Amino acid sequence: MFDNKKYFFDDLEIGQTFDMGGAVLSKEKIIEFAKEYDPQIFHLDEEVGTAILGGLAASGWQTAALCQRMLVDHFLDDVACMASPGVENLNFVRPVFADDPLTGTTTIAEKRLSKSNPSKGLVKLKGEVKNSKGEVVLSMIGLILVAVRPEA
Repeated sequence: MFDNKKYFFDDLEIGQTFDMGGAVLSKEKIIEFAKEYDPQIFHLDEEVGTAILGGLAASGWQTAALCQRMLVDHFLDDVACMASPGVENLNFVRPVFADDPLTGTTTIAEKRLSKSNPSKGLVKLKGEVKNSKGEVVLSMIGLILVAVRPEA
């Protein structure tokens, strides 16, 4: 099932940091997402967004979804991830503006073997997304269940 995976529970070390690559949200994408999922005026109208937040701002939920995509593309696709029991903490720290390049990292914060099933472990990830100024725009603590490397 996990034959093509690079990282198993055993391979992940506390403090290890992974680059999640980068992404950019266009004005059109921000408005499209807002219309569908978070139709607050400061996500839809540039003039209002500028008056309230300093510019047309992406929904925090859009930033979180983008962070998840970056996490999958640059980390989870390489991990024997079995599921996620959830997120402990999710913070929309600063607004994300159109066309501002974003970058992300995830760090292994904690890990422990499952008490009920020693073939998997719980890994706590600390994720951050930063804007082009290096300011954190989103931070999160997420949990994933990761398979232990099968014996040969």
